Amino acid sequence: MTIWVDADACPRVVRDILFRAARRTGHPLVFVANQPLPMPPDENIRAIQVSAGFDVADDYIAQSVSAGDLVVTSDIPLAAEAVEKGARVVTSRGEALTAQNVRQRLNMRDFMDTMRSSGVQTGGPPPLGQREKQAFANALDRFLAQY
Repeated sequence: MTIWVDADACPRVVRDILFRAARRTGHPLVFVANQPLPMPPDENIRAIQVSAGFDVADDYIAQSVSAGDLVVTSDIPLAAEAVEKGARVVTSRGEALTAQNVRQRLNMRDFMDTMRSSGVQTGGPPPLGQREKQAFANALDRFLAQY
């Protein structure tokens, strides 16, 4: 079981939680980004730098993920692909994306994208707070407890 991280937009605090979990459990942890990322020296933790471009990191993860892996991403199309391959998905806010809810989230994402392209200002997500950090840590612990 590998933990794949869509690292281009992964908050630093979430990376730190993942680093600690990988050290504690020994599970492989792979960060994929289109820019260099500082990684702690650990044989279970690695970073893969892909070329710059729209969805290049997402495509790499989607091609590499296997059933039973965990993907950490807030990118809904990537989450849908990972779920379809049998992986588990959790956002940096601790929300589990599953076969039961990812299609609904994908439809909402597409709707919001249409709204933004027509000029409606939708704003972004609120900053990551203590509640979201704890929710992510709890979701990660629940997943790791199964392995």
